Parts: sequence; C-alpha cells; structure tokens
Amino acid sequence: MSEIASKGQLRAGFLRWAVVTVPLILLLGFLSGRMVPVGSENRWYQLLTLPAMRPPDWAFGVVWTALYILMGVSLAMILNARGARGRGSAIAIFAIQMVLNLAWTPLFFGAHQVSAALILLIVLFVAALITTIAFGRIRPLAAWLLVPYLAWLVIATALNWQIDRANPDAEALASPPASTQIDL
Repeated sequence: MSEIASKGQLRAGFLRWAVVTVPLILLLGFLSGRMVPVGSENRWYQLLTLPAMRPPDWAFGVVWTALYILMGVSLAMILNARGARGRGSAIAIFAIQMVLNLAWTPLFFGAHQVSAALILLIVLFVAALITTIAFGRIRPLAAWLLVPYLAWLVIATALNWQIDRANPDAEALASPPASTQIDL
C-alpha cells in the first residue's frame, strides 16, 4: 500500500521535526557558549588587542540565536524529506559542521588557541558550504536558510584573523587572577 502524504501531513511532519531540531540546536549552542566565559566576561579576551570594527558583545548572542533557529528549521526540512536522494549524507555533513561549530568557542575562549580557532573556522566554513549545497539538492529553501550562517562565518573568520594578526602571542597571554581583596 503506497499512499502519498497530503500537504497537511507533510506540514505536520515538518513541524514535529522543527519542534525537536530548533530547541536542540539552540541548547547545544547555548551549552557551547557556557562552557567557558566568553566576550567581555573572559579575562584573557579582555587582554587581547581587538579589532575596532567588531560587533558589540550583545550582538553575538542575538546573531547566534537567529542563526541556530535558521539552522534548526533547515535541518527539520531535510529530516522531513524522507526518501530524498542524498538525505543521509546531508544530515551527516550537517552533524560534522555542527560539531566543528560547537568546538570553536571552547577552543578560542577556553584554550586560548587563536590560530587553531582560525583554522577551525576555515574548515567549518567549508563544511557549512558543503552542507548548504547538499541541503540545496534536497530542499532549496533549506539551503537558503543557511546563507546567513555562511555570511556570519565569513565575518567571524575575518575577526578571528584580525585578532590573530594583532596578538601573535595570544596563546601565551595569561589572564590575571581574579582578585579576592576589597579595595577601600
């Protein structure tokens, strides 16, 4: 018995996937950002020479939240495309790029590996581009939803590169210990 699903059934299937993928990706991104202090909360980062043309700290949370929502919706579209040619490999590529994405924050802010984080961003961009192409072969809209992510990765790579150039000794830069004394 082979029946074709109605538009309502397809929409319901997509919504079921989206209810899982969007919060899951948001949670993973949140946890990655909470593994180590980031931005101005990170004492080591405060010691770096930072590019003048960088977004304010609050913008990173807003942008990443929006990007993770778009990524979750895009993934839900692909997961809902049962029987689509290349679906399994597209999902696997997405998972690989997601692991790379989640590894950047602990590598940069936690391990203070600015150069390695730059290389990771380049590899991540390639993986995200391959994901976008793979998604586009299945659902073009799913690919278009990843375009802002690709654009942001270009910006993030440029910022990381500028930080790496301005701070050749960043890996060796030690953050000062937190003071427990009260100044009167």
